[in-house]
Amino acid sequence: MTHDDGHLIQATLRGDSQAYGKLVQKYQDRLLTALVHVCSSRHEAEDALQDAFVQAYLKLSSFAGGSAFYTWLYRIAFNTAISRRRRRRDESSVEQNRELTGEEPEDDGEGVDENLLRQERAVQVQRALGKLSDEHRAILVLREVDGCDYDHIADILELPVGTVRSRLHRARLHLKEELSAILQAEGSEDGYG
Repeated sequence: MTHDDGHLIQATLRGDSQAYGKLVQKYQDRLLTALVHVCSSRHEAEDALQDAFVQAYLKLSSFAGGSAFYTWLYRIAFNTAISRRRRRRDESSVEQNRELTGEEPEDDGEGVDENLLRQERAVQVQRALGKLSDEHRAILVLREVDGCDYDHIADILELPVGTVRSRLHRARLHLKEELSAILQAEGSEDGYG
């Protein structure tokens, strides 16, 4: 835990709500980016993040400081997102996903074909992620999207490092299978398969 986080936590516990607001500002963007990939919807991720910050505030006195505050907060946010996802099992279509995330492609100087291909691949990966179990999805997002190392993932998910490694391996295999199935289905729809 950073000294700054510790100071803000203590101030919050003494009743300084502005101190907690600073913690929220410090971590909200980073957490939201990860949760969008877990929830497959920016709106759902924002709701999960808000719930997680409320839960963290209510549980703040139980934070023992054994791990970084961000790790503790991340665990709450992921558990919240997964719980919400389990309650809302319905799958959304690609078009609905675009509507919900509100994200439009940015012009980065690439040709139209390259940009469209990259967007299509991103949608395919997102669809494949959506078909994975919550455990596999969470571990892939932590490793591949947020760039967490194995020890950090183990702390967040409260798992032994060996379990993280094996679960990540299985998650990658399942993602590959789902992507293959999506590509095959799209190929047959286009008359190429």
